[in-house]
Amino acid sequence: MKKVRPADIYLRFLQLTEAIRGLPTLPELDPLEERILNIVARAQQEQLRLSVRDMMAKHELGAPATVHARLKSMREKGWIMLSDTDDARRKQIELTQAALQHFDRLSQCMLRATDGKIQG
Repeated sequence: MKKVRPADIYLRFLQLTEAIRGLPTLPELDPLEERILNIVARAQQEQLRLSVRDMMAKHELGAPATVHARLKSMREKGWIMLSDTDDARRKQIELTQAALQHFDRLSQCMLRATDGKIQG
């Protein structure tokens, strides 16, 4: 039996994720939007509140206007939604149900890629 290396598993994962990208779901994200999506997902997983202002303050993402434009784009594409907070001027960023389903599909790809074949 051929030994499966961790790199083989990762490459299989990439192959599977490319296949699901072809499915009719949400519109594609550009690389900055992907980074933002991952930040929002991690914050939501940790049950942290992340506002538009918080995201715009992340200098590693670029200028606040750029981040704001990407958030608007992601909202229009159906990846995120903005919820009201106690302060009407602050909006909380949350993943949409469709975005959560996207992460579910990625998780399924990860499980299929490993398929119980991890070896040391």
